[in-house]
Amino acid sequence: MLLLLAAFCVVPLALPWLVSRLGARAFYIAALLPVAAFVQAILATPAVLSGDIPFEAYDWIPALEIQISLRMDTLGWLLTLVVTGVGALVMLYCRWYFGGKTQGVGQFSAVLLAFAGAMYGLVLTDDIVVLVMLWEVTSILSYLLIGFYHARGASRRAALQALLVTTIGGLVMLVGVVLLVVETGTTSLSEILAIAPTGAVVDAALVLLLVGALSKSAIFPFHFWLPGAMAAPTPVSAYLHAAAMVKAGIYLIARFAPVFAFAAPWRPIVISLGVFTMLLGGFQALRESDLKRILAFGTVSQLGFLTVVLGYGTQEAALAGLALLLSHAMFKSALFLVVGVIDRQLSTRDISELSGVGRQAPVLATFSAIAVACMAGIIPTIGFVAKEGALTAFVEEAAHGEAWAWVALLGVSIGSVLTVGYGLRFLWGAFATKRDASGARREPTSWPDPPLGFLGAPVVLAALTVVAGIATPWLDIVLQPYAATAAPASPGIEPPGSPPHLALWHGFEPALWISLATLVLGALVFVITARVRRFVSVRVLPFTATDVYNVTLRAIARLAVLVTTLTQRGSLPVYVGTIFLVFVAAEGTALLAGPAWQAALDAWQSPAQLAVAPLMIAAGLLAVNARKRYTGVVLVSVTGLGMVVLFATSGAPDLALTQILVETVTLVAFALVLRRIPARMGEHNASVWPVARAVLAIAVGATMALVAIVATGARVERPISDAWPMLAYEIGHGRNVVNVALVDLRGWDTMGELSVLILAATGVASLVFVTHRADTLSEFTSPLPRLSTRGRPLLVETEEGPRARTADTRHRPQTWLLGGQKVRPENRSIILEVIVRVLFHSIIIVSLYVLFAGHNLPGGGFAGGLIAGMALVMRYVAGGRYELGAAAPTDAGRLLGTGMIIAVGCAVVPLFFGAPPLTSAFFEIEVPVLGHVEFVTSTIFDIGVYLVVIGLVLDVLRSLGAEVDRQTQEMRAQGVLS
Repeated sequence: MLLLLAAFCVVPLALPWLVSRLGARAFYIAALLPVAAFVQAILATPAVLSGDIPFEAYDWIPALEIQISLRMDTLGWLLTLVVTGVGALVMLYCRWYFGGKTQGVGQFSAVLLAFAGAMYGLVLTDDIVVLVMLWEVTSILSYLLIGFYHARGASRRAALQALLVTTIGGLVMLVGVVLLVVETGTTSLSEILAIAPTGAVVDAALVLLLVGALSKSAIFPFHFWLPGAMAAPTPVSAYLHAAAMVKAGIYLIARFAPVFAFAAPWRPIVISLGVFTMLLGGFQALRESDLKRILAFGTVSQLGFLTVVLGYGTQEAALAGLALLLSHAMFKSALFLVVGVIDRQLSTRDISELSGVGRQAPVLATFSAIAVACMAGIIPTIGFVAKEGALTAFVEEAAHGEAWAWVALLGVSIGSVLTVGYGLRFLWGAFATKRDASGARREPTSWPDPPLGFLGAPVVLAALTVVAGIATPWLDIVLQPYAATAAPASPGIEPPGSPPHLALWHGFEPALWISLATLVLGALVFVITARVRRFVSVRVLPFTATDVYNVTLRAIARLAVLVTTLTQRGSLPVYVGTIFLVFVAAEGTALLAGPAWQAALDAWQSPAQLAVAPLMIAAGLLAVNARKRYTGVVLVSVTGLGMVVLFATSGAPDLALTQILVETVTLVAFALVLRRIPARMGEHNASVWPVARAVLAIAVGATMALVAIVATGARVERPISDAWPMLAYEIGHGRNVVNVALVDLRGWDTMGELSVLILAATGVASLVFVTHRADTLSEFTSPLPRLSTRGRPLLVETEEGPRARTADTRHRPQTWLLGGQKVRPENRSIILEVIVRVLFHSIIIVSLYVLFAGHNLPGGGFAGGLIAGMALVMRYVAGGRYELGAAAPTDAGRLLGTGMIIAVGCAVVPLFFGAPPLTSAFFEIEVPVLGHVEFVTSTIFDIGVYLVVIGLVLDVLRSLGAEVDRQTQEMRAQGVLS
C-alpha cells in the first residue's frame, strides 16, 4: 500500500509529458495505477474479512510520533474500491471526453491522478494528522480541477468558493484533531477510537471535526459550493462530486459514528443538518433545468441522506449506510458521465433544448434509467437494499420512542419522495420527447452516435448497481465487520435478538410499504412540478446561500479596506514610529512590573571599545543631522564598521568577516537606490515633529539598554552556548562554531532564513521589473567581441570584396571588459577595468576557499557568497549592465532556486536512510599528495547557502542596477531625462 501511495505521488509528474506525446490516449496509462490499487484491494479481501487487517507504516516524524501508516479495515477497503474503481473508469472516460484536445489536458490528467492518490491515502491512513494533511491536499487539487477552464470567470469563482469553504472547514477540523490528540496522547486513529474518550473537551473536538466533515460533504450551511463546482469538466463532477471528494466528509462521519454517535452534540448536529440538506437539495433539484445542476442538487440531497444514515450510529444504520455509500458512488457517477456524453455530443445540457434523445440513444437511456432506479430505491438495485435497510433501522428505533429516529424517518421519507421526483425529471429532461406550447410534438434533437468506448464507463457503473443488488448476500458478509463496531441500538433501547443483515427481499415489512409510498408520491410530485411552470421561476426566499457567501466576502473585503485605511497610512515614519511606540510600551511595562533588577556591568571588556564606541556614537549623531542621503548612509555604515572592530577584538573573526561584507553590500544597494531619489533629504517631504522623534528615539535606546542589562543580569543557569564548541566539534566535526551552528546545529533556522532571502530578492525584483522578471542581459552581450576574437585583423571592403588588413595595419582596440564598450565615455575608467579584470577570478577563488574552509576557519557559505557577490558588483561598476550579463549569464532565480533545492535536499536525503532531517555524515580519507582529507555532508548545505546569497546579490544588481539603467536609458532616449 505504501508503494502504491508513493506511485500516486510520482506517476502524475510524467503524465504531462505523456499527453504531449500520446494525446488523450495517455489516460489509458493513467488508469493503470488506480486499476493496480483496485486489484490490490480485491486481493486483500480475505484478510479484511478474517480480521487480519493489512497495515503498513513508516515513521515519518518520530519526534512527534507521526507515521505514514495505511490500515485497510472494512470501511477503508470499501472506500478504496470506490476511489480506485470509479477513478479508473473516469480515467478511461477522459480518453474520449478530451479526444482531440491537448491544451491543459496534460496538467488535468496529472492533477486528477494525484487527487486519486490523495483520496487513496486519506481513506486508508491511520494517522489523524496525516489525514488532515491529505484532507487539505484534496482541497487544493480540487481547486485546480474545478478551475480547469480558467479563462472563464465562473470557473475561477467556483474553484475559489470550493477552496475557501472546504479549507476553512479543514482548519476548524484541525483544531478538533489537536484536542483529540492531546486528550488521548496518540495520533493513531484506531487507537483514538479504541480509547473512546469522553468529556467536555472531546465533545468540543467532535463539533469541530463535524464542521470539517460537513463542509467537505456540502451539508447545510456549506452546501452551496457543490452546485457551483459544476463549472468543472464532467469527469471532475463524476469523480470528485459523486464518488471521491464529497465522500471524504461522509467517510469521517462513518469512521467516528460507531464510537461517538451517542455523544451529546453528535446526533442533534448530524441528523438535523443531514435531514434539512436532503430536503433542501431535493427541492432545488426539482427547480433546475440544467441536467448537471439537477444532479448537483441531487448529490447535495443524497449526501444529506448519507449523513443521516451513517451518522445515526447503530449497527443496522451502519450496515445500510455502507450499502448506500456504495450505491451512491455508482449511480451518481454514472449519471454525471451520461450528462458528459450528452453535453459532448450536443453541446447543451438544457432540458428545454433536448427532445427525443431516448429513441435515438436507447442504450444510454436504458442504463440511465437503471441508475435513476437505483437512486430512487427500486428493486433489484443496491439502492433498494440500502434504502430499505435505512428505513428499517429508523422504524425500529422510532417504535421504541427514540425522538431522533422519528426525525430521521420522516426526513428520509420525504426526501426520498423528492429523490424520485427529480430522478424522473432528469430522465424526462434528457431523453423524453417534449411538446411545444401548443401541445404538438417537437422535432427530435439530432443525435450523433458517440464512440462505443465513450459509453463504457456509465454503462458499467449503472450495470453494477444491479449486480451489487443481486449480490447482496455476499455484500452483507463483507460489510458486517464494520457494522459490528457500532452499538446494537440506541441507549435505553433493548438490542434486537439477531444482528441486522442486508437482503434483497425482507418480506412485506413497514419499510417496504414506506418505500413504495415514496415511489408513488415521487411520481406525483414530478407530474405536478412539470405542469406548474411557475414552480421553477418563483423564488422561495429573497436570497440564496450563494448570496450570503458573496455578501460575507464583500463584508470581509470592506472591513479589510477599513482596517487598512486606518493603519496603513502610506507613511514610513508612522509605521516605524508605531513599532517603536509598541516596543517601548510593552517592554517598559515588563521592566516596571519586574520584581527586582540585577545588573553586572563592566566599564569595558577591551581597550578597543574605548576607541571605537565614541566614533560609533559620533557617526550616529552626525547621521541624524545629515542633509544628504548618501552622507547619511555612509555615516550609518561607520557604526556597522565599528561593530566589525568590536567583533574582531572580542574573538569573533567569523562575525567580523560577515559584518564587513554585509556592510559593503548594503552600501552598494543603497548607492544603487539613491540614484533615483533626490540627493537631499526633505526636498519633497520635510521631516515633521523633530522633538517627538528625538524623545521616541531616546526612549527606544534607553529601553533597549535596560532590556540588555536586565536580561544579562537575570541569568541563573549556565547558557547553552557554553557547550556549543564541544557540540560543534563532536556533532558537526568542525571548529568554527558559528558556521557549524548555521549548517548543522540549527540548520532548520538557516533554511527558514534562506526562504526569507529568496522572498526579499523576489520583492526587490517585483518593485523594479514592471511587467516581467525575464533576465535577458546575457543576450545583449552576444554582439560584443569575445576574448578569442580580440586582436584579430579587421575586415575591410575592397573592390574584390571583404578581406583582412595586412599585418602592418591597425588591429581592433584592446578591450579589458566585454561591456566596457557600452559604457558612456564620461563614465568609463580603463584603470578600473584593468583592476577588475585582474582581480575578478582571484576573488571568486577566494570565495570558494572561504566556502569550503568555513567549517574550521572563519568563513562559510554566507561569507563566501557575499565575496562572490562583491566580485559581481565590481564587474557591474566597471562595465555596466552588459558586463554584468557577461559575468553571470544566468537568471538570478535559477541560482536562488538551485541553492534552495540543495538545502532542502540535505534535509530530505537523510530520511531515506532512517535518520532525522539535516543529519550530517562525516568522511575522512588519506589521499596521495593531499594527505588527510575530511568532508562533512553539511558542506553541501553550505553550498546551497552560497548559491542563494550569490543569487540575492545578483538579483539586487539586476533589479536596482541593470534594470534601473535600462529604464533610465529609455527615459533619456525619450527626452524625459537630460
